[in-house]
Amino acid sequence: MSTIKTFHAVKLALSSARMATFETASVSVGIESFEALELYAWNARVSAALLAPLHICEVVIRNSVADALDSVYGPKWPWSAAFERSLPNPRIGYSPRQDLQASRRTSLTTGKAIPELKFVFWQKMFTERHDARLWDRHLSLVLPNVDTRKSVAQSRRKIYEDLEQIRSLRNRIAHHEPIFRRSLSDDMGKIVTLVELRCSITALWMMQNQEASRLLLERGYI
Repeated sequence: MSTIKTFHAVKLALSSARMATFETASVSVGIESFEALELYAWNARVSAALLAPLHICEVVIRNSVADALDSVYGPKWPWSAAFERSLPNPRIGYSPRQDLQASRRTSLTTGKAIPELKFVFWQKMFTERHDARLWDRHLSLVLPNVDTRKSVAQSRRKIYEDLEQIRSLRNRIAHHEPIFRRSLSDDMGKIVTLVELRCSITALWMMQNQEASRLLLERGYI
């Protein structure tokens, strides 16, 4: 089947609006259809490849937070009234308190409640409101490789910002959106840095068991 015929079939199946992003990004007008298909396929492959390091990073971060919460509120911290009161509960938008409450409804143990909490819950634990209760004493214990030259507030803020960046990446991948315009090498670097804060050996193992770096190198991202 010809490239042109394939292009038009894929465009019809995926929609003109979706393919337009990739057509616009194609450099050579003469072979635009070929380049758009190649770019779309590569975007899908790298999105899938990034899920492995994103998965490891999310689990590492949520376990780090859970360890700190265990130290402050006890092993049954999801059921701690004091912890629940410490969480914001805005009337509009995401509510960490309501997320915690929802995680307990079908969970009998802390281990079951942890994966029920959204990624944004763990990110929002790295806000100033938790410094006195949690991070002033426990940040360097659960994330032992934080930069000791920085204050707890500075390190915690940087973690929050890095988590915001990779959460954005994760959400775009989850919604099958284009990611090729992002600084993917920087995204990958943030993932590695966050895992290294907890354990440099785990970060090295993660890099030895992922395909994203090869795909980024393939298109000159690194």
